Amino acid sequence: MTQHSRDTPQFYLTAPSPCPYLPGRQERKVFTHLVGNKASELNDLLTHGGFRRSQSIAYRPACDQCHACVSVRVIANEFRPSRNFRKVMARNADLVGQSRSAVPTSEQYSIFRAYLDHRHRLGGMADMTVLDYAMMIEDSHVETRLIEYRRRPAQGLEATTPGELIAVALTDILGDGLSMVYSFFEPSEENRSLGTFMILDHIARARRMGLPYVYLGYWIDGSRKMSYKSRFLPQQRLAPTGWLRVDDDASAQSEAQD
Repeated sequence: MTQHSRDTPQFYLTAPSPCPYLPGRQERKVFTHLVGNKASELNDLLTHGGFRRSQSIAYRPACDQCHACVSVRVIANEFRPSRNFRKVMARNADLVGQSRSAVPTSEQYSIFRAYLDHRHRLGGMADMTVLDYAMMIEDSHVETRLIEYRRRPAQGLEATTPGELIAVALTDILGDGLSMVYSFFEPSEENRSLGTFMILDHIARARRMGLPYVYLGYWIDGSRKMSYKSRFLPQQRLAPTGWLRVDDDASAQSEAQD
């Protein structure tokens, strides 16, 4: 049997399965394992090529007749929040985000479980147990952080009492940006637009860290679930010719797929 180094990626192709985003279509993925001493370097390289990370796996769509999934990254230094985005930030001014090691807690899982039950009861993650959640957080061979968003404690209690946990983002730190792997929030607080708020906060964090991009995963033309990603402009979308800049989504929706 041929022996392969853990530092040499081997790529595999999944069997076709129903697409979770576009009804009536089939999806396939190409994937590899992110392990070994060069996992971070490989993750950077593959992310630039449109891959996403899930635990110790890097994957990207490889569908035969469809190219709707387009990788998106926000240009952090040029981003200027719209009036609606400023309203979202003001609505969440009572929250404080803190970066922590990727260590799961029962407090996080409680919110994660409530989030899945409320928003994704029929999704592929619906049956995740506390052990599954722990694996999602801990099974990483790259630099990964948890950003916890808590309600600001009452004055005078900051040093002794952490505020109520409201939302969490699992984030990879790449050589050129932050990659938002997964985020979730307390469903009773959905009027805060917490998904949008966490992206805005990551854009601000990338700026402070001197990183040019925030990777949002896939924008999918025709999928309402993924349409929100097109609002964070300017951004770049990955096309066969490379990353293309998009300043006005209404006039450029087809560019990244040509």
